[in-house]
Amino acid sequence: MTTDEPLILAIGDSLIAGYGLPTADSFPAQLQASLQGRFPDVRVVNAGVSGDTTADLLRRLPRQLSALDQRPALAIVQVGPNDVLRQIPAARTRAQLEQILLSLSSCGIPVLLTTVDPPAFIRDRAAAYLGIHAVLAGEHGATIWPFFPPGVLGHADMVLMDRVHPNAKAIAAVVAAMLSTVEKML
Repeated sequence: MTTDEPLILAIGDSLIAGYGLPTADSFPAQLQASLQGRFPDVRVVNAGVSGDTTADLLRRLPRQLSALDQRPALAIVQVGPNDVLRQIPAARTRAQLEQILLSLSSCGIPVLLTTVDPPAFIRDRAAAYLGIHAVLAGEHGATIWPFFPPGVLGHADMVLMDRVHPNAKAIAAVVAAMLSTVEKML
């Protein structure tokens, strides 16, 4: 292994971890496979933990970064939906997400910060959180990107049996939609 190979840190919640999916179908694995045509030696580290909130990610970020064998060329950060579900105060979510961005920035790691549009059944509950990611991305020079492209959320053939988490087909659509942005950032 050389340090010339690009390393991507995919960090966040169950959407990164690949909840309910075989490892090969997770977001990091599918992203790595899709990037290998252009970046044959790319590695995408799966640092997703199902159920993570912004506080959980912030707490484990230093340990996660110190465990890597090189500085990532990019960090893809997906976190926030569990804050909404657990009704963590929006101001606390914002402060913790800002600390995550500051920590990555202080290490010289560019960030692709993803968002998840809340489904209709929790849209009112999520109102106070809407826009936090975009504002912080603007303030801290991160690239903002919707995790789910149009046509994925709300479709029965795109979710697991729990009707919440994406299946392999949905993750393939996520990777396809995000691929050119990730390639440009590398």
